[in-house]
Amino acid sequence: MSIESDPTALFESHRRRLFNIAYRMLGSATEAEDAVQDVYPRWHRSRPELLVSPEAWLTRVLVNGCLNRLASARSTRERYVGPWLPEPVLTDSALLGPLETVEQRESVSTAMLVLLERLTPRERAAVILREAFQYPHRDIANILGVSESLSQQLCLRARRRLADGTTRFEPGDGHRRRLTREFLAAASTGDTSGLRTLLTDDVVAWADGGGKASAARRPIVGVDKVVRYLTGWLSRIEEAPTEYSPLTLLSAEVNGAPAVIGRTPEAVFGVMVFHRRGTRIDLLHVIANPDKLRFITRQLPTADTAVLYDEPR
Repeated sequence: MSIESDPTALFESHRRRLFNIAYRMLGSATEAEDAVQDVYPRWHRSRPELLVSPEAWLTRVLVNGCLNRLASARSTRERYVGPWLPEPVLTDSALLGPLETVEQRESVSTAMLVLLERLTPRERAAVILREAFQYPHRDIANILGVSESLSQQLCLRARRRLADGTTRFEPGDGHRRRLTREFLAAASTGDTSGLRTLLTDDVVAWADGGGKASAARRPIVGVDKVVRYLTGWLSRIEEAPTEYSPLTLLSAEVNGAPAVIGRTPEAVFGVMVFHRRGTRIDLLHVIANPDKLRFITRQLPTADTAVLYDEPR
């Protein structure tokens, strides 16, 4: 039986692409999985064998489901405790699609997903489909149920709102790995001078605890304040051996950027994502809300078989 004649196999062949779209729209891997799964029963009721373009049908149903989720999430995010950051996803694999260029990496970066929060749901959908997935405006218009000219306007408005977001990524796994290793070495030994050499003078750190984990509720600005925050955070972990023991720090790629993951054998307790300007870090995103760490916990191998760059403490 060919994939085309097997509705389940055909749906599964589109699952990763649908997840990629949903994650960029929602900023949450957990919600993206749910959004994709919500499409599945409708797919079977649609008589897939009669569809002219299964891909177009699946994308339209998924995107409209995501638009509904974004509308209902707005009030929740307005009540969110402290800064909101997207749910981190390991991108050492191809889960979020190929990340071979600067543009592809930026499309899934935590910095870009935060910027996308500025957009209306339809602007967000239009610019993601256009920029990240190269959909023509004709198809975007059909998916959103708007005219082709309005699709173009939505993308234009979205680009203007995102105009102050700067490209931060440069190719090169070697440099990304060196950056995280140097950061881990300096942080784990309390080398504040070493940390300063890795950060720009105007570095900014944002932390997302969601009111469920200890985290700064306002951005921390400037190299001295950020260094104090990082060293204080690590020292608090060392003073809580019951909660965070045995602790392992992993160097990894998260959302296309270098990152450090703190974990115990049971779960991830924190993810720190680095954004670079040139060769130094100018932006840090720290995700500590346990609700946002469940997906990446499932992604990681067990502590005994970790294949990332282990830095045990």
